[in-house]
Amino acid sequence: MVNFILIGALIILLCILCNNFSYKHGIPSLLLFIGLGLFFGSDGLIKISFNDYSMAEQICSFALIFIMFYGGFGTRWQTAKPVAVKAVALSTLGVVGTALFTGLFCYFVLHFQFLESLLIGSVLGSTDAASVFSILRSRKLDLKDHTAPLLEVESGSNDPCSYMLTVIILTMMNGKAQATDFILMLFAQFFFAIVFGVGIAMAARWLLDRFYQDLDGYETLFMVAIALLSYGLPSLFGGNGYLSTYLVGIIMGNSSLRHKKVLVHFFDGVTGLMQMYIFFLLGLLAFPSQMAPIVGTAICIGLFLTFVSRPLVVTLLLKPVRCSWGQILLVSWAGLRGASSIVFAIMAKVDPAYLKNDVFHIVFCIVLLSIAFQGTLLPKVAEKLQMIDASADVLKTFNDYQEEKDVQFIRLFISLTHPWCSLSLKELVLPPEMLVVSIQRGKKILVPKGDTVIQMGDTLVITAPAFHDNQKLNLQEIQIPADHSWNNRLLCEITMPPDTLVVMGKRNGEVFVPNGDTRIQEGDTLVLTKR
Repeated sequence: MVNFILIGALIILLCILCNNFSYKHGIPSLLLFIGLGLFFGSDGLIKISFNDYSMAEQICSFALIFIMFYGGFGTRWQTAKPVAVKAVALSTLGVVGTALFTGLFCYFVLHFQFLESLLIGSVLGSTDAASVFSILRSRKLDLKDHTAPLLEVESGSNDPCSYMLTVIILTMMNGKAQATDFILMLFAQFFFAIVFGVGIAMAARWLLDRFYQDLDGYETLFMVAIALLSYGLPSLFGGNGYLSTYLVGIIMGNSSLRHKKVLVHFFDGVTGLMQMYIFFLLGLLAFPSQMAPIVGTAICIGLFLTFVSRPLVVTLLLKPVRCSWGQILLVSWAGLRGASSIVFAIMAKVDPAYLKNDVFHIVFCIVLLSIAFQGTLLPKVAEKLQMIDASADVLKTFNDYQEEKDVQFIRLFISLTHPWCSLSLKELVLPPEMLVVSIQRGKKILVPKGDTVIQMGDTLVITAPAFHDNQKLNLQEIQIPADHSWNNRLLCEITMPPDTLVVMGKRNGEVFVPNGDTRIQEGDTLVLTKR
């Protein structure tokens, strides 16, 4: 048990270091996670023996729940709405078309069995949200024509369709269903996913609105339970759990929730952890010594997928709606394969259906090539196609972006000697980003106007941009005893280092902002800034 915990901690630390390395050098972090798994695996230097595909399938399927949920939760519908129809077309018809063309290539060119060819196409039909999100955010690809939200919504929503195709093909290979059964299966997949997805999201919003005080501090745990529930309930009735999870995520992520930014960052961290373990586990599960016979096959499928089937499908779907050739080519290139494809390949591996070829290692090689080749070159391809837009902001496609500025409120009491006393508001010289929003005068609350005159005893409420401690401002609190050298001295008489400033004080329970004429007294508590 202790060894397992230590190895787990070491893996997380190494993955974090790999992530920092990838950010600096432009290498997709997921590729490094897989490499780390290969290093620890049976054919690597550490030689951890692991070939339990059933356990791997359960772990990866569980992790995909959070990846799918965050794919929806982190999406800003405001920016995604203009491209929603295109994205849905790519995530449904695009997946089917890609699976069909890739399957036909495997059947007619590589001479695979027909259903096994369609199975490989179905497994590879979806693009990988984690890979696309990672590159868009880390490389800050500000793209023209709403291309970033188009890629985000497509990659976040196309896994359910690929999963459904994989399940259908495996069922056909087992000979367990007739044509009417497939129609019922398709209906159940979509119907229960949508009904439960929308229903769970609405119920969750109602519970949060009604019991938000009782859930204070537990919002993240509540959302974890909702994510798991949104997968489990529709799955019991034959619905598509991943589609339901994505729908719940996108509805909840675009609702008015308390601490939404905290929730987004929480799921960003959880999803990052899941991605680390998925790709490490997949690397651990792979055997490079077994890949030599299938490398040529994997390269052929990967090249056809990258340069023929994906561009063909994207062109057929986007050109009729007048998308530019630059956008079509970039969307085609950004069709990265990733964790979901390998997870679906593991599903095929553990299924009783007979497979003549090593589907898992074929898909594994294709994913490696896709992340390494397409992922690394994606920023350069975008630049070459002149799709970079300096006026755009890719971070606006994610829900942790806040278009409005964070503000804080300042309370200011007006004494008789205050320099603002008896002045009108229009006579005050305030910084451009500061505003007097309220005046408390006795028991009355006044709405300030330009000709409002400030009187002695008024309490002003002022807004100002919130400070974000990006440079780690150092605050130090000191007490003033009777024998302190500052006791009973004016602040202007005290010699302090040039990088030190007294910014606040507290005396007899009252907070004050000191100036040069403030006399320090015994019992004062002073707050100093130090660089």
